[in-house]
Amino acid sequence: MTQPVKLHPGSVALADWRRVYFGADIVLDPDCRPAVEAGAKTVEAIVAKGEPVYGINTGFGKLASVRIGAADLATLQRNIVLSHAAGVGEPLPVAVVRLVMALKLASLAQGASGVRWSTIAHLTACLGAGLVPVIPGQGSVGASGDLAPLSHMTAALMGVGEFFVDGTRVPAEAALARARLTPLTLGPKEGLALLNGTQVSTALALAGLFEAERVFQAALVTGALATDAAKGSDGPFDERIQRLRRHRGQIEVAASLRALMQGSAIRASHLTNDDRVQDPYCLRCQPQVMGAVLDLLRQAAETLGTEANGVSDNPLVFSQTGEVISGGNFHAEPVAFAADMIAMALCEIGSLAERRIAMLVDPSLSGLPAFLTPKPGLNSGFMIPQVTAAALVSENKQRAYPASVDSIPTSANQEDHVSMATHGARRLLPMAANAANVIGIELLAAVQGCDFHAPMKSSERLERARALLRGKVPHLADDRHMAPDMAQAAALVTSGALADAAGGDVLPRVTEGGLP
Repeated sequence: MTQPVKLHPGSVALADWRRVYFGADIVLDPDCRPAVEAGAKTVEAIVAKGEPVYGINTGFGKLASVRIGAADLATLQRNIVLSHAAGVGEPLPVAVVRLVMALKLASLAQGASGVRWSTIAHLTACLGAGLVPVIPGQGSVGASGDLAPLSHMTAALMGVGEFFVDGTRVPAEAALARARLTPLTLGPKEGLALLNGTQVSTALALAGLFEAERVFQAALVTGALATDAAKGSDGPFDERIQRLRRHRGQIEVAASLRALMQGSAIRASHLTNDDRVQDPYCLRCQPQVMGAVLDLLRQAAETLGTEANGVSDNPLVFSQTGEVISGGNFHAEPVAFAADMIAMALCEIGSLAERRIAMLVDPSLSGLPAFLTPKPGLNSGFMIPQVTAAALVSENKQRAYPASVDSIPTSANQEDHVSMATHGARRLLPMAANAANVIGIELLAAVQGCDFHAPMKSSERLERARALLRGKVPHLADDRHMAPDMAQAAALVTSGALADAAGGDVLPRVTEGGLP
């Protein structure tokens, strides 16, 4: 059994958020309870005074000037949840929603949101019982928080809407009853605290980051394999070249490629008497391109790690002074920028790999049989898998346009600049899947190319990667149904198995703690 992640609100490591995304259970640090209860008491005191405070006894957004009487405060909070649960589209993946719930839990548990401990306990209990709210994926502009999707989450806690339970959609009230949980009744400010914040956009961006990390590492392995298949040089990976450029990512990627190819008999076979002077950029510039990708992903990871540990709802409660202050922490601009960076990184990983695939199937560039088939003409070999890779790369290019540069006013111009972080982050999982399929195709092509150099072998690490694939996909002698082979190869990328087989110890990491 995997050890559960203990959430220490405000100081959760990125590697722990990754563990939550990949299915780890969650335990909330009970030491946060005094801060939560202090925040709730501050809200109670404000209600008792009767002074107007935004989010507690006023309307919301453009209606903030409307005063709400004490008798209607519970209705006010329920109404904001139900009215804001206006999302559309396909539900977010269960793994993402679990991460949303954990992020919201860690934010509320810092005591600055004014919610009661019983509300924290209810959210924790739903997570522990495997109740995952059904959240439509579309409807947030990434400012004033992820209002619509978080409202769907909160509504389910209240018994309205649906939960996923073991992959099946169940009416929320029935799911809560099965788990012996009472639907949540909201106190003052609690509806706003639960539906305000950047947790959905942050969870989507983190999911994209974690998937991109696996694709990135696999692409280093397939890049090294493709270099051997084309009998390319490892000279451009020389440490001295990289150190003159000074970029950390470039230095680490080059070191990884050297380690992956170390001891390759294929490489040794053309160290001398090779008329070629330079390899194409898709081989030669791997440290420069993939190193820049690594640096970009790490920059995005730093931003998202900070955001995940922050408090992003509004208004915020400061129990030390008894104040409730309205601000703009719900604006997801940092997340939007991070999502755009991850999108660009995914785009470039696939783009460079597709050029290597195109090189391998072209006999004038690779020196290998046309389309990597021993009987070209009778067989088409890897002709159309390369076309598929090109299609996926082009699709990712279209999706990589920055979301953060867009804005559209909402709420009668009260919310007149928004981040578009949510849909900017929501595109990342499909982009990562596209890139993983491209890397899977490169894996098939590169291993097929190396097969033509038999009996010479590649390095020990790359031979482990080849053996992993060949245990599932045989050598392509004559044309066969290609889609199952491509699916098998892509699964080795997305599962992390390919990186592990080649030796994860020599592959750079985006986040600390390695891959789960």
